[in-house]
Amino acid sequence: MGRWRDGTGTLRVVGGTDGADGGRDGGSNGAKEDPGGVEGTAGRAEGIPLTIAASYRARARGLLGRDGLTGALLLTPASGVHTFRMRFAIDVAYLDRRLTVLAVHTLRPGRLGRPRLRSRHVLEAEAGALERWGVRRGVRIVIAPNPSTPPPPSVR
Repeated sequence: MGRWRDGTGTLRVVGGTDGADGGRDGGSNGAKEDPGGVEGTAGRAEGIPLTIAASYRARARGLLGRDGLTGALLLTPASGVHTFRMRFAIDVAYLDRRLTVLAVHTLRPGRLGRPRLRSRHVLEAEAGALERWGVRRGVRIVIAPNPSTPPPPSVR
C-alpha cells in the first residue's frame, strides 16, 4: 500500500464481510450488500471526502479546535485515540493493515478510546456518520488519495 502522506482523498466502503464479525448476525445487520462490491448506503455512490493525517504534527492536531467535520479523518499510523479538549462526539473505526474495520465506537468529548492491538489506522467522523456510510466491523474501505499538485518551481 505504500506510505501515506498528509493530504486529502476519497473514502469508499467496500461491501462484503470476510467473517471478521464472527458471524453473530449472519451478515445482516441492516445494511445490504451490493453485488458490485461497493456498499450502497442511502443511495450514496460517490466517495466520502477524507483528510489524511500521516505526519506526527497532523495526527497530534487531529480534530482539536474544530466545531465539526465534513467527511472523515484518517490517522495513520495509529492504534488509539482520545477526545480530550474536543467539542463534539465522534465515531471511531479501527482499521488493520488491509483497511478492514476491526471495531467501531462512538466517543463523547473527554474520553479515551482503548487502543486496538492489530490496528494500524484510525478513521474518525462525526457521531452517526460511520453508521450512515455502512462502516461496520468486518467491511473493508478503499482510500484513493487525491493527486497532489507538483510543487511550484523554486525561483532564486
